[in-house]
Amino acid sequence: MMKAAAIVQSPWSLNQKPSHYPYKSDLVDGGGFNLSTFKGSSIKIQTTIFPLQKQPHKLEVRASIGNTFGNLFRVTTFGESHGGGVGCIIDGCPPRLPLSESDMQVELDRRRPGQSRITTPRKESDTCKILSGVGQGSTLGTPIAVSVPNTDQRGNDYSEMALAYRPSHADATYDFKYGVRAVEGGGRSSARETIGRVAAGAVAKKLLKIQSATEVLAYVSRVHGVELPDDVVDHEKLTIEQIESNIVRCPDPVIAEEMIKAIDMVRLRGDSVGGVITCIARNVPRGLGSPVFDKLEAELAKGLMSLPATKGFEIGSGFSGSKMTGSEHNDEFYIDDSGNVRTRTNRSGGIQVVWLLI
Repeated sequence: MMKAAAIVQSPWSLNQKPSHYPYKSDLVDGGGFNLSTFKGSSIKIQTTIFPLQKQPHKLEVRASIGNTFGNLFRVTTFGESHGGGVGCIIDGCPPRLPLSESDMQVELDRRRPGQSRITTPRKESDTCKILSGVGQGSTLGTPIAVSVPNTDQRGNDYSEMALAYRPSHADATYDFKYGVRAVEGGGRSSARETIGRVAAGAVAKKLLKIQSATEVLAYVSRVHGVELPDDVVDHEKLTIEQIESNIVRCPDPVIAEEMIKAIDMVRLRGDSVGGVITCIARNVPRGLGSPVFDKLEAELAKGLMSLPATKGFEIGSGFSGSKMTGSEHNDEFYIDDSGNVRTRTNRSGGIQVVWLLI
């Protein structure tokens, strides 16, 4: 069992417009600046940026990398939030896997914005198109390119971002690193980038299902202060229908209603909240991952921590395991009736490691 926690921050409100914006010239020429007076607001914020050393006016930085995840099954995502479109390129998918756009569309529809009052109001159909890698209903073993056009492009909605960096967003980071940024919606740092991951994930889920009957499910286990107790959900019997039974995607209907109320209360105040997603994978093949830096849990952590706004990752007992002794935390092995090696508990999250004191 894996958990990923996300903290969602609101953008600047319209009455918090700084009187001075940190242009690149302020940094390159070594002039410090303060953000001190916010027009139309009683809030006073004092932020000091220390001047940098004199640098040439020619800004030389390495082009953006880090858009690819995986080794044998490699996924590269592309596109900006309010550009022409977003998508992915999947390399390493074996041939003869039955695949169509409808396989991806099911997952993209689950992700699509504007589904309910508790999601972003942006209206997008998120209709995908396979450009390559599939012929006559099956994969060809060549790169699969998937594109999803942006149809609800409202760049003017982000005019305030040209004047101020949003707190806890990547606006300042992109500007400091590259000297340029996508003002409209944050570009690559937008959650819209995840469309490519969802499309590629649909292919991976189908491949795993056919090859090893592996099933991956995820649900909301906490919203703000409303938390689903650990013993409420039976992970052996949990179904996608239970998860999809409500707009917050919590498998317990009572807790789901409490979560929705908590979101509504904050939403009406013009604010936002974070939460926790719990993910389970059943019938996972043995021996996945590699020693040391390519451990399966390390790869999972990288994949989840790269999602926008994610600030925590746990597997198995997670941080609570540090409160237990080694003997309390150990997952005892046994042989089941079918002769399979199993564990009586799952504090390790299904991934066995060795603890050594050195």
